[in-house]
Amino acid sequence: MMVVDSIKENNQIAKEYKELLKISYQSLSKDDRKLIRLAFDTSVDAHKNQRRKSGEPYVFHPISVAKIVASKIGLDATCIAAALLHDVIEDTDYSANKITKIFGKKISKIVVGLTKISKLSKEENVSLQAENFRKMLLTLNDDVRVILIKIADRLHNMQTLDSMPAEKQIKISSETLYIYAPIAHRIGLYDVKSELEDLGLKYTEPEIFNEIKNKIEETKVDQDKYIKNFSRRISEKLKPENLRFKINGRPKSIHSIRNKIINKNISFEEIYDKFAIRIIYNSDRENEKFIAWKIYSIITDHYTPNPLRLRDWITSPRSNGYEALHITVVGPRSKWVEVQIRSERMHEIAEKGFAAHYMYKGGNKSETGLEEWLNRLQEVLENTDTDAIDFVEDFKLNLYSTEIFVFTPAGELKSLAKGSTALDFAFSVHTGLGLKTRGVKVNGKMVPLSHVLISGDQIEIIKSENTKPSSNWLDYVKTSRAKAKIRTALKEEKKLLAEDGKEILRRKLKQLKIKFDEKTVNDLGNFLKLKTSLDLFYRVGIGKVENNELKKFANNNNRIINFFRKKIGRKPSKFNQAAKEITNNFDLVVFGNEEDKLEYNLAKCCNAIPGDDIFGFVTINDGIKIHKKTCSNAVGLQSKFAYRILKSKWIDSSLLEYSSTIRISGIDNLGIVNEITKLISNTLNINIKKMSFDTVDNIFRGKITLKVRTKNILNDLIKRLKKINGIEKVIRE
Repeated sequence: MMVVDSIKENNQIAKEYKELLKISYQSLSKDDRKLIRLAFDTSVDAHKNQRRKSGEPYVFHPISVAKIVASKIGLDATCIAAALLHDVIEDTDYSANKITKIFGKKISKIVVGLTKISKLSKEENVSLQAENFRKMLLTLNDDVRVILIKIADRLHNMQTLDSMPAEKQIKISSETLYIYAPIAHRIGLYDVKSELEDLGLKYTEPEIFNEIKNKIEETKVDQDKYIKNFSRRISEKLKPENLRFKINGRPKSIHSIRNKIINKNISFEEIYDKFAIRIIYNSDRENEKFIAWKIYSIITDHYTPNPLRLRDWITSPRSNGYEALHITVVGPRSKWVEVQIRSERMHEIAEKGFAAHYMYKGGNKSETGLEEWLNRLQEVLENTDTDAIDFVEDFKLNLYSTEIFVFTPAGELKSLAKGSTALDFAFSVHTGLGLKTRGVKVNGKMVPLSHVLISGDQIEIIKSENTKPSSNWLDYVKTSRAKAKIRTALKEEKKLLAEDGKEILRRKLKQLKIKFDEKTVNDLGNFLKLKTSLDLFYRVGIGKVENNELKKFANNNNRIINFFRKKIGRKPSKFNQAAKEITNNFDLVVFGNEEDKLEYNLAKCCNAIPGDDIFGFVTINDGIKIHKKTCSNAVGLQSKFAYRILKSKWIDSSLLEYSSTIRISGIDNLGIVNEITKLISNTLNINIKKMSFDTVDNIFRGKITLKVRTKNILNDLIKRLKKINGIEKVIRE
């Protein structure tokens, strides 16, 4: 039996190898095929005794990663070989030196880089995790192929996540949504990014994922028919112009639909652009722009465009190299349709990512701002004074930012993230200019440093050698580059003031006859509730530590004070006493596989109630907080602080009521408020805690805070409210 299984597996491995060669996006030479074959044989030998969690031979994983690298990202034979070998050093007896001897320095360097990332990602401590993200991102500028293969590796791990335990699924999915999908987006791997997001949502919010997926499938037949009809009409208008083109329809990703539902507070049915139609035309470089606008003109002659939804990324490409013309028109049956117009070259970049097609195919690097972006990223990454956690937050904030285009006084065009301020612009020109900014003129008028820029603005920076950045400046900027430079400058200033403060403190303690040593500094820091000696010296330097505070420190017995502080600190608040009483008496939430009973509080950001899927999060100061798995903070917490997540569940909720808020909107019919309150209070016997309604132009909006026992009661109420004539929408906060 085992022999038969081995033969089947070997046949399947051989089949996968042939498919790998067949699907490679680039044409492979005889030498390329020899290199890939050698890497394949090495990988098969290295992993011959290993199996994955699913039970299949481990070698299927590196082969699958290589297939993603070859087809979805479009990389060359060097990268396909490196992908086949990416786990060899980490998981087998093959050393880096052995890989170098067999494959040379280039492939060995990539494999070693991938091995380092794999080892780093196993760290659990949050500050180490953040630092590891920083190190991982450094590979973008060192050799972007490392991060491209790592993204392919993560995509295959997400595709095969079903065999992992639920806790691992949530941790890996949260990390994917938090860092890998945004990086894929920023590099231009749009298809990979969409698949990573959808798979991440599948495990972090399975109910929402399945609900949207089912609705998409229900409407697929009608949608396909609509796309076919629209495409036929457009084709009839374009063919007389002797254009070579193809038209296809593309559904929006489940994750992007979910974001629209949440951000715009609308239902699935209310989203008008659930799909996009692509027109991909053949053209030489010189006529690309002319033909794109010609197609635009033909389409808008027959379908009315929405001028607010025009996006010209041909004249001003995105910084990751993306080029296209996006328009939204009123199509048949008065439906809005998004149309994307691209040349075949633009389509290649959009599908495979600029990094793969230009940086490693000998293209002209000056054609995009990707090189400039990588250089700026390197500058931020190498700024060791930036706190790693702050860096990850700032970096992620900028990854998804759309761009604006502004001008210097000399008319030079600059691209910035949408939402950037006048001060961000100063730092984008030069760090020295940013740090010395005294004022800013936008379009000839003085504006605050925090003034948010829009495309087309012309900015002039007024500098002064006497200007120094303040901590307020961090609130005035959006970009990670500016924040990193401001933080570094503030830390340098703090160090200088701390040096002065240290000498001042030495003199003052001498007057009080207290010895100036490490123990005294630590005791005084604890007495003043400061974290570090630097904080203490700095506060003394700026005059924030009063003489009477130093006298109190000198006159009190620290040992006795600390004893009483600890006793007071252990005394539970009324809230904690109530939580403890609830936990002991009603066993509402239990933790871990052993169903331990621990003290907890409900996080205010999501107000979990019995019946919700939940998890516990161990905070630094407030004990365990209970969050819903669909909480807006869930992905960030589960990705960055995985080691502080506690498996949790409700086990009894029959005796207590919980606050929950719903929002209602609809047409303001006479007596509708009375009908709503009657249903809640009289029919369902639910206690209304707070209620407010207001009406604008015959449309009412209401907010009701209720006391309910379980999620099922709340869901039943929402269903009944939706049936009341005039009510358009009922959502739970």
